[in-house]
Amino acid sequence: MTDATKRFRFLLINAFSLAEGTGFQMRAFSGSRESQLHNYRDVAPFLADVDWDVHSGAPSTHGNWPVETKQEFLSVGANRLPIVREACASGRYNAIVLLGGGDPGYMEAREIGRGHRIPVTSCAHAQMHIAGTLGNKFSVVDISETHNMQMYHLVVQYRMTERCASIRNINFPLPKPHFPDEHPIQVERDRALAGQPSAMLDAAVAEAVAAIEEDGAEVIVLGCSAAYWMQPLLQERLRAVGWDVPVLEGYRCAVELAKTLVSLGVDASGLAFPGERPAKWRRRKTF
Repeated sequence: MTDATKRFRFLLINAFSLAEGTGFQMRAFSGSRESQLHNYRDVAPFLADVDWDVHSGAPSTHGNWPVETKQEFLSVGANRLPIVREACASGRYNAIVLLGGGDPGYMEAREIGRGHRIPVTSCAHAQMHIAGTLGNKFSVVDISETHNMQMYHLVVQYRMTERCASIRNINFPLPKPHFPDEHPIQVERDRALAGQPSAMLDAAVAEAVAAIEEDGAEVIVLGCSAAYWMQPLLQERLRAVGWDVPVLEGYRCAVELAKTLVSLGVDASGLAFPGERPAKWRRRKTF
């Protein structure tokens, strides 16, 4: 499947994998690389010029369910750093793309990548920065109160507080064994893709319109990878009511940003991510 003539050689790393037989599986954790990507049909055109592999993600240690809380994000972020380290050391790839809307382990993975002069990109970081090239302010349309606060943390960490108009909650949490799955995302996805009414998509449209009309958003960013399937549908629905506003999802943004960094021949600043014994060091860091 590899093509040595292609300029881009990427490893896409999922945030985590769950044990076989879990009732909370929202994508494949084994099998073809295509089956292990959310919404492969939408992402495929952006991978056409890439020689790519996908890693299913390190086995989860937080529990056998999807990631939503800060504890869970911290756990899966730490778990995938060895995968990043091994991929960078292998010499097979010229960029690493971290999948998952909450960017677990991203800053630490960038530190690893910098040591090998390999760019590392992630979904929320790429979306927010690309959104900044498209309009003055963006809003995040996200799935749940808990996940909202991870996105809030990323907005602050990425210094996007002046660019983020709001985070809008549609209240479709990820499935967990200790809570009833009253709003199953996969059911809503299947309905919408079949052209049937979807309460999740309707909620996303309502919150996106409110973000535009009430919060001043000029770009919409989808917060969770479990919601990325809505991108083309939400884009279409907004245009249908007269709002010509870009809607961004993370996989495509992260892949395209990785291509840009490879083409520019850059990865990350050695001052932002210094090695353990840098040749030059600064006496003072200012804000």
